[in-house]
Amino acid sequence: MQYVRPYRARFVGGLVCSGLVALSTGVYAWLARPVLDGIFIEKNERLLLLLPLALLGVAAVKAVFSYGVNYLMAYVGNRVVADIRQELFHRFMRLPVGFHDANTSGRLVSRVVNDVGLMANAASSVVKDIFQNVLTFLAMVGVILYQDWRLAGISLVVLPLAGLTMVRVGKRLKKLAVSGQEQMGDMSSTLQEIFAGIRVVKAFGREDAEGERFRERNRAYLSTQLKTNQVWAIGHSHMEIIGVISVAILIWYGGYLVINGAMTPGAFFSFMAAMLLAYTPIRKLSGSNNLIQQALAAAERVFAVLDMNTEQSHDHGTVPLTDIKQAIAFQGVTLCYENHTIPALTDIDLVIKPGEVIALVGSSGSGKTSLVSLLPRFYEPTAGRILIDGFPLPSYQLHSLRAHIGIVSQEVVLFDDTIQRNIAFGRTGATQAEVERAAKMAYAHDFILRLPDGYASVIGERGLKLSGGERQRLAIARAILRDPPLLILDEATSALDSESERIVQLALSNLLKNRTALVIAHRLSTIQHADRIVVLDRGIIVETGSHEELLRQGGAYHRLHALQFQDVTGV
Repeated sequence: MQYVRPYRARFVGGLVCSGLVALSTGVYAWLARPVLDGIFIEKNERLLLLLPLALLGVAAVKAVFSYGVNYLMAYVGNRVVADIRQELFHRFMRLPVGFHDANTSGRLVSRVVNDVGLMANAASSVVKDIFQNVLTFLAMVGVILYQDWRLAGISLVVLPLAGLTMVRVGKRLKKLAVSGQEQMGDMSSTLQEIFAGIRVVKAFGREDAEGERFRERNRAYLSTQLKTNQVWAIGHSHMEIIGVISVAILIWYGGYLVINGAMTPGAFFSFMAAMLLAYTPIRKLSGSNNLIQQALAAAERVFAVLDMNTEQSHDHGTVPLTDIKQAIAFQGVTLCYENHTIPALTDIDLVIKPGEVIALVGSSGSGKTSLVSLLPRFYEPTAGRILIDGFPLPSYQLHSLRAHIGIVSQEVVLFDDTIQRNIAFGRTGATQAEVERAAKMAYAHDFILRLPDGYASVIGERGLKLSGGERQRLAIARAILRDPPLLILDEATSALDSESERIVQLALSNLLKNRTALVIAHRLSTIQHADRIVVLDRGIIVETGSHEELLRQGGAYHRLHALQFQDVTGV
């Protein structure tokens, strides 16, 4: 309801319209008595003229206020859901990297689209139905009590039975809804994986196998949906039976009162009209309850995310980072990922001077990426601390810290947008001239101009319309435009052919000028000119020195170097 607050004027207007619609429906039931007694029994000609006009007037009033409640409640519901969806997206953007590591993108998309979609159904239509049907039911109860309290007592006995059915069915539907949304998330993840790897699927002839994998997910979701429909149908049937039993008893007892003169036919039929009109909102409330239980299950998943602490909630830094003038120091840093027993890094001590290029080498799983991921605070050290210019990393404002770090990785992330916007992603408000200057320094300007639309060319999802080297050069241009004092290169050339690597290395040389850099590389030939090389093994620094020094030591770096160049010689 806190999300309704900005739209409370329209919400209150919708409630008022709901009340007037309910009163109009009550007037219909009340008019049954003068119609039967006054026109058909007493043959009152004056009523014959007035009552049809009264019915038309009530219908006109009800139509106007029905439009009001439908429009206003739908407006409020859809605006609320749009606000929740936007807040959910922003929360996802601000949750730690560890959360995204633990949750597939398909499941996250399912929460934004499917879970919020179920909430939308409840907010835009069910909320309206609840208020209107409750008020309509109360209006009908008023007419029923006014006509005959004895029949009213009999008719209200069935309410506990209807309520029990609604509660039991609702609980079952909520459990099924939770299961269904989880299966929808799994199905979305499977789809995303298959579509992202469609070239591999086709290359290995795995279309049928992947089709079977999706069929399993689809079947699981279908099974849950069929169970949901079954429970829904059972609840609807129970409500129908309860209503028919109630009407049968009322006809028997009401007929007895009319035959014995204790009640007029008009009063009885007015009562029955009100009773039938009261049954309709009860039945609709039962259906609304089913939708609400599904929406509540979705809402629990959505608000579970909205209640999570963001990176910003843990950001207590007050110092703005303007430049790196002294050094970056790792002091006894240990990192152990959540749900892992073996540390990724153990007791790391490392000092990086301003303008120094440090190369990190080691076998896969040695902790290179884990080490550089600590600098932008993607993860927090389990023990030890990291200092920049003498201040602990958490003392810096998070947005200020990341604004001074540029990252170029092997897996280039580009968006299905123009080249100009992909490069300008590196800095808000960059001009076209600045974008082109960055592209020239990254040796990307020439190939961009050869494209049909130049800088306005759309490059497709993940930049698939470009070659690997072209994508990498765009990523370097983006980093050059950002102009960060600290640069992280995570295997930026490992997936390129020799010609592309040569061009990218030229671009990287422009990027590395006058910057502090951490370079991760499997190809040792690309980092021989680094100021220092740090060799890691199983999360521990085992060697540090220049290329020549490490070769003379004959240790881990010497073995890695010998293995790589032996492979090259063998080829």
